[in-house]
Amino acid sequence: MIAVIIASVLLTSCPHVLPFLQQASIAGYPISIFFIVVNEFCERFSYYGMRAVHVLYGFMSPVYLIATCLTPHLSLLLAVHRTIVYLSIVYALGQVVMAVSAIHDITDTNRDGTPDNMTLHVALSMLGLILIALGTGGIKPCVAAFGGDQFQDDQEKQRSTFFSIFYLSINAGSLLSTLITPILRAQECGIYTKQECYPLAFGVPAALMVVSLLVFIVGSGMYNKTAPQGNIMVKVCKCIAFAISNRFRHRSSVYPKRHHWMDWAEERYDKLLIAQVKMVLKVLFLYIPLPMFWALFDQQGSRWTLQATTMNGNFVSNDFCSSHQTVNPILILVLVPVVDSIVYPLIAKCRINFTPLKRMNVGMFLAGLAFVAAALVQLQIDKTLPTFPSSTEGQVKFINMINEKVNFTAGDNGISLDAFTVLRPDYLTFDEPFHLNLGPGANYPISVPDGTRNTIIIVQDAVVYGWFSNLLCAELFFLRFLNGFHSALNVTLGEEQFGNIVNNNMSQYVNVSQGLFCALTGDCNDVGDVCMYEQTLGFGSSFTMVIPSTFCADTIRPIMDISPNSVHMALQIPQYFFMTAGEVVFSVTGLEFSYSQAPSNMKSVLQAGWLLTVAVGNIIVLIVAEAATLEDQWAEYLLFASLLVFVCIVFSFMAYFYKYIDPTKIEAQFTQLDPEEKEKRKSLEMTRKESHGGGRKGSDSSSDNEKVKQTRI
Repeated sequence: MIAVIIASVLLTSCPHVLPFLQQASIAGYPISIFFIVVNEFCERFSYYGMRAVHVLYGFMSPVYLIATCLTPHLSLLLAVHRTIVYLSIVYALGQVVMAVSAIHDITDTNRDGTPDNMTLHVALSMLGLILIALGTGGIKPCVAAFGGDQFQDDQEKQRSTFFSIFYLSINAGSLLSTLITPILRAQECGIYTKQECYPLAFGVPAALMVVSLLVFIVGSGMYNKTAPQGNIMVKVCKCIAFAISNRFRHRSSVYPKRHHWMDWAEERYDKLLIAQVKMVLKVLFLYIPLPMFWALFDQQGSRWTLQATTMNGNFVSNDFCSSHQTVNPILILVLVPVVDSIVYPLIAKCRINFTPLKRMNVGMFLAGLAFVAAALVQLQIDKTLPTFPSSTEGQVKFINMINEKVNFTAGDNGISLDAFTVLRPDYLTFDEPFHLNLGPGANYPISVPDGTRNTIIIVQDAVVYGWFSNLLCAELFFLRFLNGFHSALNVTLGEEQFGNIVNNNMSQYVNVSQGLFCALTGDCNDVGDVCMYEQTLGFGSSFTMVIPSTFCADTIRPIMDISPNSVHMALQIPQYFFMTAGEVVFSVTGLEFSYSQAPSNMKSVLQAGWLLTVAVGNIIVLIVAEAATLEDQWAEYLLFASLLVFVCIVFSFMAYFYKYIDPTKIEAQFTQLDPEEKEKRKSLEMTRKESHGGGRKGSDSSSDNEKVKQTRI
């Protein structure tokens, strides 16, 4: 960062120092690299900061993936540098539009804190999301490749380290924005009414995106830029299509075979382009199994988060989601330097040829181990979870609020409850309606809703009946109140207002997401006396707070509906460690490998292909989860782990037969061809055009093919 500031000052105040800065380096790294790293840090802070608070993120995710797949070809229409600048402007504009859409005061003419034209705010939000998706999808495959272009051929070691630093900047931006943005959102702001400050939460990421753009532009004079060569993606696609069609036309055995099926494009396309396409296709073929890694990796934010909600997380902050999302970037910031500075050098000293493809295979294997660890944790969780009813049955809990023993029947079940007690075990299961018989003249028909848990409270001369569905959101604490007093009570819980609860009635559940202690006040008699009650809540627990008829003289009776989670979230640390270690070995190496094996004019193409594997991984999760239909979550974890191990085996065979290349040397061979090669190609092209439409004899075609064969390298 300091180097960037110094260079920026020199560029703006002393333009004549530009040639010196272009050749200068810090610790062997070009100064331009620091602009790119700072740019990436600010951009990732902006992106993850926006994502952390956006209520429409469920919409944004697929749009972002679609944009990532469709917009990378824009980088091939222009110079990569221009693509980053232009799409960063679109990106920054989208962030600004998003921040403006969160300012309710714009349309709040009656000053009640609610926008009068909600359609305008939603439309602005959608427009902002689309612009952000186009911007991030377009620049993402370009920035890493552009950073790699800044190094010379004798700086391979520095280039390799750059991709690790680049990945560090991504996660540093992610970590800080995930921590800071929810804090900004929690502030109160507004012109007319004070509310959660979403404009500030979106405005800061927008400002960071503008800073990112400015930093990148300031360093423009020092970048090593590659001139655009037209739409290379279109050329590649046409070359492949012609090779396939030409091979199909010459499928007869009378035509001599060629070394590679892409060689059938030689009649029309330059051999340099054909050689470059071959290099790209070799790497893209290796990419085929890789989406399975991302299918497992992306479940950190879905299935692993849901797993954590069924665990004891009393050590995390009040913002549960933000706390959980910081685990991965924190581990990356620790593991990337450790792996680069300690692990890889130790492996090299042991004289082990730890090639990039071997590293990627190890990374996938570590991700598989992470899911095995997740399955073991899930087995422990399943032992502690309550057994909820199926979709064809319901459960009932009975509570006696009468100050004497009660004997009754519920269907075929004979039950005896002492005064102020609850039935043990907590719930009975019923698959059809039943009668609750409390004695002569007290026979109540009960219909239990399928798939629900119900509570029946027996009070003097009445039965109170309430239910709730399969409630299980363990990062919250749920409370409800049953009023067994002789009159209505006004109940408050901290800042939560339950309102008046009439006698012999039950309130709805209210979740308490912060704190472990509850204080309750209520008017307990005609003169308005207030009684206080405090209850310690376990993480993930649910209680029915029963207010007895002797409320002012007796304590409130808590009835536990769902017991607190007992398996601690710390047990998830091994699976996060394995997954993050796998990501460091797999993803950082993949970025470097994609760059090193790509032709000079197709670096962004392979970076885009690498990002496409991420999108495909998300689709795999949906397909496997829907097709498997496994009832046990631990079994699904093992299924994903098994699939990834299988992929590891397949990938190891593919990697064994892959031959590493130096694209620069291969391209140099074609730039030194004899000038007569072009004349021969023109002659063949003219011959092909003359024979087009009229057909040719086999001997003529064979002659042409023999000429092509003789001109091949």
